[in-house]
Parts: sequence; C-alpha cells; structure tokens
Amino acid sequence: MSITQEHVRCLIIGSGPAGYTAAIYAGRSNISPVLYEGIQPGGQLTMTTAIENFPGYPDGISGYDMMEDLRKQASKFGCDIRQGVATSSDLSKAPYHIIIDAEKDIYCDTLIISTGATAKYLGLPDEYNYAGQGVSACAICDGFFYRKKIVAVVGGGDTACEDSIYLAGLALQVYLIVRKNHLRASDIMQKRLLKTPNITILFEQEVTGLFGENGVEGAHLVKHRGQSDEKNYDLSIDGLFLAIGHKPNSDVFAKYLDLDETGYILTEPGTPRTKIPGVFAAGDVADPHYRQAITAAGSGCKAAIEAGDYLSSHNL
Repeated sequence: MSITQEHVRCLIIGSGPAGYTAAIYAGRSNISPVLYEGIQPGGQLTMTTAIENFPGYPDGISGYDMMEDLRKQASKFGCDIRQGVATSSDLSKAPYHIIIDAEKDIYCDTLIISTGATAKYLGLPDEYNYAGQGVSACAICDGFFYRKKIVAVVGGGDTACEDSIYLAGLALQVYLIVRKNHLRASDIMQKRLLKTPNITILFEQEVTGLFGENGVEGAHLVKHRGQSDEKNYDLSIDGLFLAIGHKPNSDVFAKYLDLDETGYILTEPGTPRTKIPGVFAAGDVADPHYRQAITAAGSGCKAAIEAGDYLSSHNL
C-alpha cells in the first residue's frame, strides 16, 4: 500500500460533539479510530460564544473551549486526529473507500459520518460581522440570552414559527420577518403562532443589513422590494435569529446512502445505522429536528458502540 493509501478499522469523518464523542468512545474501546476534522474543526459550535445548556457546565463555556476539551479527551484515549476534508467516497463494498483532500485514499472497516449541517444565511456581510454578537441560527441554543429583549426571526416555514414561539416565551417582543406575503408553515403551526400575543409578523419584508456599536442594535429592512411603494426603514432589535433552514453536509455520501428530501442521512429509527452495514451517521447530518450539542454527542456515543460491535462480530 502506497504512502497515499491507508487501511483503518474505524474512520470518523467530521468533528464537533458527535465526531469527538465517537472518537472518545472508539478510542477507549481500543479500535484505533482515525478522525478527519473537516472544513471547520470543532464544527459550528466553535462559533457559539456561550453554552449554558450542556450538562456539567453550571457557569457556561464557550463553544470553542468545549470543543477543545472534547478534542483533547479524544486524543488522550488514542484517536488519531487529523486535518482534512472528505472529498469523495465509494461505499459500494467493504472496506469502504474515502478520499481525503482529493489525494489520500483511506480504506476503512467501519465509517462514522459526523459532518454536521450548515445553517443557511442570507448572505449579508453583517451576518458574519455580528456573529456571536446578536446573530444566531439556533433559537434554543441562544434564546436564553435575550430574556426581556426584542428579537427578530427570519423565515416563513415551520422552523421559523417554532423558533418564534419559543423565543416569545423568553423575549419581550418577537418580530417574524417573512419575505413573501404568506407563511409556508403548516396550518397548526400558523394557528399557534397567531395565538402568541408578543409575536408580530412582518410580511413582504427583508433584512438588508444590521447596525450597532457593540452588538446588534437594529436591522435595516426593505418592505415591498421592487414595488412602487417600496419602503426602507430601521427596526430596533437586540438579536436576529435565522430560521431559513440547514443544509446537511452529506453530498460526498449521497450516491450510496438513503437521504430525506433535504439531504439528511436516514438511519434505522433509534440507531445511527445507515442502510450500509458498518456505516453509521451521527449528529446533525442525520438529525433535522433537535440539532443540539447534547443529542449530537449522544448519537456519537451510539455510533462508536455500534462500530465496535460490528468489528467484533465480523472479526475485524
């Protein structure tokens, strides 16, 4: 086998809570896992300034520090952690073939996919300028910091409605900014939304920018864009929540695995098992609903245990 080829018992693609937790469990099980961290080592959580809902951190912890702790723990238990991105795959037969950075061939007996899902953004420079300072793509993660404050949610589907209702229980006022003149959400979700008194829906409006000195203090909006009565104005808010969807990072494996209509990897209910024996999916890449650090970590644990059982039962 050439220097650009390698065979491993357990390969983990992607980091974050799912990947690192899988690495901790696989390492302690003595199955010599190799983990490639992907395009964003530590995953999206590294962009979260404060995490207060993960058990064991009563004073909170930054997402970056938490991921560093998990990374160190995985390394301590023998996981070989490397930089690199999976650029293509062949899961048609075992051992499974993954190409890293379009140049290194890895063959693996078991594969844990923990590549996550990327939140969709509007594409405004201000979204990145205010990341962690008033812009969030996770209402459950960050809503607590906006108690008794004024926030806006962007989106018109079920997720946007769910996030608005959740935030309404914490915030003083919630504005739901909807680009179209109607909601795409299900009827039952719309009814729940309309029954919530501190939610105001702003139809046919779009965010064009944000402003504020030490964080978000308001949003620039345009109403009836491109129409004769187009109007630009500013809305005072303390935080902006994006709820326009997530894109699961599953493209590299899409040819071989079953996906839902959005691209989330389908697994056997209650397990991380995909339709291919020895291939498991953990974390947000297979979770369109919860998308929390704690649930991702739990699924990473399951995937590592399943991988160990698979290797043992196949004498690998």
